Formats: sequence, structure tokens, C-alpha cells
Amino acid sequence: MSRPELAVVMPIYNEAASIETVVMEWLAELQRLGISFEVLAVNDGSRDGTGAALRRLAEKYPGLVSPLEKANAGHGRACRAGYSRAVERGAEWTLQIDSDGQCDPAFFAAFWNERANAEAIFGVRTSRDDGPMRVLISAICRAVTSLCCGMDLKDVNVPYRLMRTSSLQQALECVPEDFDMQNTALTLALRRAPGVRWKYVPIHFRDRQGGTNSINLRRIVAMGWELLTNLHRIAR
Repeated sequence: MSRPELAVVMPIYNEAASIETVVMEWLAELQRLGISFEVLAVNDGSRDGTGAALRRLAEKYPGLVSPLEKANAGHGRACRAGYSRAVERGAEWTLQIDSDGQCDPAFFAAFWNERANAEAIFGVRTSRDDGPMRVLISAICRAVTSLCCGMDLKDVNVPYRLMRTSSLQQALECVPEDFDMQNTALTLALRRAPGVRWKYVPIHFRDRQGGTNSINLRRIVAMGWELLTNLHRIAR
């Protein structure tokens, strides 16, 4: 299989109701832009029909949709598995998006058009439909990282990010594989990496199209504590 220009990392858990719609809208946009790509669909031990849906997509779009099955370990570890596979595939660029339909492909052209100017192109959610609990999580992540790192990482845990894969690989070497909040840790590692240019793209974040929102106040507190106590593990 030839190396794709773009590897799309999509961590997935229990999204059988909407995953085919989400993947197909991204396929349509990437094909419209004429990009050589591969969707790395990381199935994080889903307990519904997600695996079967991904197999159908892989059969219908061979070489474009590549399911990766793993035991359930959470969103962050699923992202890490996808990042590692993107590096293995040798893609020049890696895009990470979520699988619940919140990442609107209509904004992707703006990311892609910045690739000559930056190695890390991150979305900033200027408007959102996903409710106050998710907004609170992002605010906690931003506050904790700003406090610990002395820098404002803006939308630090945004799941809509385009990265030059060589820069991603360098940053991953600084992030422990067992760190649960891989997105946040990776943002910090990329920010500290020498020679990485940044661009931010304003995006609207849609409400999820399916699946179950497992975030509650107790989990928010636990995630904030984990982030606060583990940021020191990210190598400088």
C-alpha cells in the first residue's frame, strides 16, 4: 500500500448509530480536495455494532478506511494508537478528529491551506453546541496547563488538529504512552518542540450526532486532578 499524504486518526467508542455517516462525510470532503488519504479508524473496544460498521466501510472503501481494533482503554490511549499508526504509515500529515460528528469537515480546507505556513494547525472552538459540561472541561484543561506551563495553549484539548507527522513523531517521544490525556499532553509537547510553527483556525463545534456522552462532574474533577499531577511527566 502506498504512503498516504494524509493519515486521519479517528478514535471511536460505541458510535454504531452514526459512524458510517461521519466517515462518509469526511471521505467526501477529502476526495473533493484531491488529497491522498487513509482514515485510521481506531475502535477502542466498542460494545455495540461499531466494529461491524467499520468493516463494512473498509470493504466499501478499500485503502481509504482502515479499522484498527484495540482493547478499551479510553479516548487518550486510542488517540495514541492512531498517532503511532500514522507514523508507521509514513503519512506526511496527520489529522486527528473525533468520531461523533462534532468536527465539521467544512472547516478542513482552511487547515489544509495553512500547511505551508505551519507544522501544527489547531482548531479553536469559537462557538459550540455540545453543552456547558464540555465547555467546562476545556476551561479546566486550559487553566491547568497555563498554570503549570506558564503559557496559554488556547484550546488545549481540541480534537480537530492537523500536524506534520515528523513533528508529531518528535513530540510523541516526550509523552509517556500511559498518559490518559494524550491530546493535552501532545499539545504541550508540540508547543515546546523547537522549530514547530503554529497556526490556529477558528471552528464551530457541532453537537454529537450519536453515541453516549460519558462526561459528568465527577469525571471532570478526576481528569483535572490527573492533568495537574501528571504534567511533570511530559519531557521538556
